[in-house]
Amino acid sequence: MIYDIKLRIAYTYDSPAVGGRHLVCLRPIDVAGQQHIVSSTMQIDPVPQERIERRDFFGNRVTEFSIRGAHRGVDVRVQARIDRTAGEVSLTESTTLQALAEELSAWRDVGPESPLHFLSTSDRVPRDAAMTGFARALLQPGMTVAAAMVAVGQALHAAMKFDPDATTVNTPAAEAFAKRRGVCQDYSHIMIACLRGVGIPAGYVSGFLRTLPPPGKARLEGADAMHAWVRVWCGSGLGWVEYDPTNACFAAEDHIVVARGRDYSDVSPIKGTMRIAGRQKSHQAVDVIPLDDGLPAGAKVASA
Repeated sequence: MIYDIKLRIAYTYDSPAVGGRHLVCLRPIDVAGQQHIVSSTMQIDPVPQERIERRDFFGNRVTEFSIRGAHRGVDVRVQARIDRTAGEVSLTESTTLQALAEELSAWRDVGPESPLHFLSTSDRVPRDAAMTGFARALLQPGMTVAAAMVAVGQALHAAMKFDPDATTVNTPAAEAFAKRRGVCQDYSHIMIACLRGVGIPAGYVSGFLRTLPPPGKARLEGADAMHAWVRVWCGSGLGWVEYDPTNACFAAEDHIVVARGRDYSDVSPIKGTMRIAGRQKSHQAVDVIPLDDGLPAGAKVASA
């Protein structure tokens, strides 16, 4: 499936900012055998005095920029064309939970894809007894890692309520879990904490989700949103598998990967520092447009 992506993130300030330095992680990445970037551009207004394009440790595309003069806001626009494919997810090569511990103890690779980076706590994913207990109660003797992943994901989907008013971007995972409410970021952080708590390597994926309007309703410009889901290491035979707990499904053709990390802190869309007094407002709009006459395989109305 070929998609055209349009994204805009705009910030306006109550008073002019005098100087600012920002880090942006918004341009999709190539994923071998799954996602190819046909084209990708980013425009920043006002034009930065300094701009650096680089890759971070995990291979994500990062843009650093600085604006030295006074400015009333920042406007970032991304356009990209993506070729996204998704084959059948076969879980037969997943290792068992018992064998996983043995594999990890013998693992020596510490490159970006190493499962060792995704076992411990990270900024947004603490070790939490309640979340670990939730996952442990779902495990069965002889269970594979993939089966445990699906069990935890489905259980969270059933236990949680999607509620955009219940949390903010800074709400701790433990608080969202206690409320049993939140958005895709919360679902993902909670699932990662559950899995790491029982010894399963799990990471965070930031991206876009193609959503569809209800039957008979016109699609609205900017109606799509950034999304988040989870990637789980199911042993050396199967490797990494991506699962969307918000929608209780595997990541498929309508999940477009922007960045991967240990949690949201590694892949946040934009962050930085500036000298300013007063408040700021933000606006975000995303369009994920399939370039054919039909609908993406497996497309459905889904929560982002």
